[in-house]
Amino acid sequence: MHPLPPSDSRGPEPREEPETATPPAGGWMGLALLFYGGLLGLALLWDLLAGEPWLYASPAAAQRGVDPWRDPAVGLLAGSLAVLVSRRLAESTAWGARSARSLAALLGPLPLGRCWLLALASGVAEEAFFRGALQPRVGIAAASLLFGAAHFAPRRDLWPWTASALAAGFLLGLLFEVTGNLVAPIAAHTAVNAANLRWLARRYPSRPGL
Repeated sequence: MHPLPPSDSRGPEPREEPETATPPAGGWMGLALLFYGGLLGLALLWDLLAGEPWLYASPAAAQRGVDPWRDPAVGLLAGSLAVLVSRRLAESTAWGARSARSLAALLGPLPLGRCWLLALASGVAEEAFFRGALQPRVGIAAASLLFGAAHFAPRRDLWPWTASALAAGFLLGLLFEVTGNLVAPIAAHTAVNAANLRWLARRYPSRPGL
């Protein structure tokens, strides 16, 4: 038997439990921002080498320019309708709820600022590449199919998310064709991602330590 320590001994220091606060914005968030930055750079370089205006669907559309009221308004309206449809499916169908829950678990904790940052980065970069650089060269159908394929997840519970991305690709491509520029698609894409990311974070909050 070991002798008891003296009465004035404090013994070993108690171990501090790790904090369970929201993890920092590193990890996958940093990788995502790097990816979107690279995708945006690739789109801009592609258009630069081709001598094409990156913001517009054609030289004729570039001459018309951007309508500062119509184009953002059309994009926000289309984005709002897309959010309402996706929210309705997530709340009224079993497969929609399952997909939303799985996606929220993959994303983890997302405070409001991070939701907006990720939404803006993805909206600008993906629209610059799939609509601005790709669609004028391959057409709306092929660009939308490639957009849906880029969001493919090899999990059955996330297939509805892939299907919604495919449908969104056609909607965003149509906005690009109708307005002739990326303002409406970027506004719609950013609004959809910001609203849905925030809704997922609030509806299915990640528990500390998970």
